[in-house]
Amino acid sequence: MEPNPLRKLLFPFLLGLAVVFGIAIGYLLPGSASPQTSSRAVSSDDKMQDVMQYILNEYVDTLNPKKFQDEAITAMLSKLDPHSSYIPATELEHVTEQLEGNFDGIGVEFNIQRDTIMVVAAITGGPSEELGIQSGDRIVKIEGKTVAGKKITNEDVIKQLRGKSGTKVKVSIFRPGQKNLRDFTITRGKIPIYSVDASVMLDQQTGYIKISRFAATTYEEYLKAFKELSMKGMKKLILDLRDNPGGYLNAAVDLSDEFLPKGKKIVYTEGQARPRENYTATAKGGFESGDLVVLIDEGSASASEIVSGAIQDNDRGWVVGRRSFGKGLVQEEIRFDDGSAMRLTIARYYTPTGRCIQRPYDQGTDEYYHEIAERMSGTTAKKDAADKKDSLAYKTPSGRTVYGGGGVMPDVTIDSDTSGYSEYLAKVVSNGLINRFSFEYVDARRKELKNRYPSAENFASQFPVNGLLSEFYAFAANNGVSNDPKGQSVSSSIISNQLQALIGRALYGNSGFYLSQTRNDAAVKKALELLRSGKLVTRSQQEPTKQKS
Repeated sequence: MEPNPLRKLLFPFLLGLAVVFGIAIGYLLPGSASPQTSSRAVSSDDKMQDVMQYILNEYVDTLNPKKFQDEAITAMLSKLDPHSSYIPATELEHVTEQLEGNFDGIGVEFNIQRDTIMVVAAITGGPSEELGIQSGDRIVKIEGKTVAGKKITNEDVIKQLRGKSGTKVKVSIFRPGQKNLRDFTITRGKIPIYSVDASVMLDQQTGYIKISRFAATTYEEYLKAFKELSMKGMKKLILDLRDNPGGYLNAAVDLSDEFLPKGKKIVYTEGQARPRENYTATAKGGFESGDLVVLIDEGSASASEIVSGAIQDNDRGWVVGRRSFGKGLVQEEIRFDDGSAMRLTIARYYTPTGRCIQRPYDQGTDEYYHEIAERMSGTTAKKDAADKKDSLAYKTPSGRTVYGGGGVMPDVTIDSDTSGYSEYLAKVVSNGLINRFSFEYVDARRKELKNRYPSAENFASQFPVNGLLSEFYAFAANNGVSNDPKGQSVSSSIISNQLQALIGRALYGNSGFYLSQTRNDAAVKKALELLRSGKLVTRSQQEPTKQKS
């Protein structure tokens, strides 16, 4: 999905195809014309452009040319594949900033609690952190106007606090324990969007790195995290790519290179108009022999599948979790003068053994996404077993069997555990009560908790979260969700885990969240079991297995 130079000459040929398939089809069918229908000759040299212009000039109602062109391009691309797309100028900046790794603003994470903007954290490296704005602060005024108690929305906050780098915004902040408001003039700047969500040690030898997307800064973030964990004694690594939708190809290749010896295949791409292009490992890898487990699920797509496929096909480490999304189409981005862009599929990804990552989409886009929704909501082992056909079997260099058909099939399957779900859980989640309770709990006793648990590791291992359940149930009842003893019993472990993770985040950021959450994570537990068992040494002689939790 790497951007390429502009190709403006393509633009005229994109306009109006939807019209050709829709409105204009009536003129092509025998007997379709009525007595009131007139006709005119249209040049076949540039039919699409002529049809578009004819409709804009002659259609019975007034059309907005820009909107009509955008809709025509969108409709045309939707007929090609599920991932070719048109991005209007109004949306492109938001879409792009997630991959570019930054945006312009003041640099705070916030929640809106009881109509008040609560600072969850000042983003590291941002202007708010430099001025001393901290977790628990309330933004009461923006540019002198009171925003507390005004039913402000997330969109309102973003609109008022974001802006071009170098511009200023004045905010007044209430800090618990202080009588008077504190005024800050914040100069907006480039705010980093981190793609490495967490890097922590799970035990004395095992590191854990969670990557949420493959952005422009991902590789550098990984190297920093890896260095820090190595200094803490890391010998084994769990790389968590679950719910990672992908991103830039070069970021995936660079990350894969860290784990593979020089000359090993990483991925190759090929398309009807694009000759095969091979990507292989260089000599720069920093973790080419340590024990490695990669976690994936249905939300792992594109670049995530490149990394997990390269690790699996080279017999480099275990892949644990659930079958990945199956997004193996390569998009090239073309930007237009009006600020919009098109992402056109130009090739497919293939793993080192030759497996095509892309799932079939011949049944249409709706079925394509419905199939993923089904896998997310239930067990995957039965369907995956049915997909293990001889025609889809591939051999790794050591002779181990892996399977194609779209997506990456894990070596060890961890089925979704739906046993803890209940109507009560659905209600407290949909009403945001676990988030609210966690934030308010920390807000009322932040200093006390920090003193009692001086590090994220102390908090994750010592915090007595089960003692909070009755307090949370009372909080939920006071906020519209009645007590449900059966539902509470069924979902108690999930609620406890989320409470501890969110309280940990409010105290120690993502490290506090993931150290707490992974303690009850079935896939992480299985990864640790594999790493501690020494089975990785003989992995290449073993067939894929499944593990239920």
